[in-house]
Amino acid sequence: MTTITVCTTCRTAEEREDRTLPPSGEAFLLELQAASGSGVAVRGTSCLMGCDHGCNIAVSDHGKLTYVLGRFGGSAEDAAAVSAFADGHAASATGQVPFRQWPQGVKGHFIARVPPLD
Repeated sequence: MTTITVCTTCRTAEEREDRTLPPSGEAFLLELQAASGSGVAVRGTSCLMGCDHGCNIAVSDHGKLTYVLGRFGGSAEDAAAVSAFADGHAASATGQVPFRQWPQGVKGHFIARVPPLD
């Protein structure tokens, strides 16, 4: 099953220095859970080690490409775009989503594409 992994400790660039605020990633996790359908799992993790790119997520599945994306603000619109991309990932045998199918909201947010281990 395609899974969106959300860094729950991420902070947006604007919030990075203010430790009195909760991490932006916590709210982004909730937005993604609300936006994602039943064919995609959503989970949180404490750190994806992409602090300069927060908010960060990874889209992965066994035997498929993994995509790491970042520089999201954590909005409902960001969550809808990530969810739509994850739906394309789930529908693909390899995880590769053709560029023409990328939601506008994920363009410019890609950090890495990791080949499958399987």
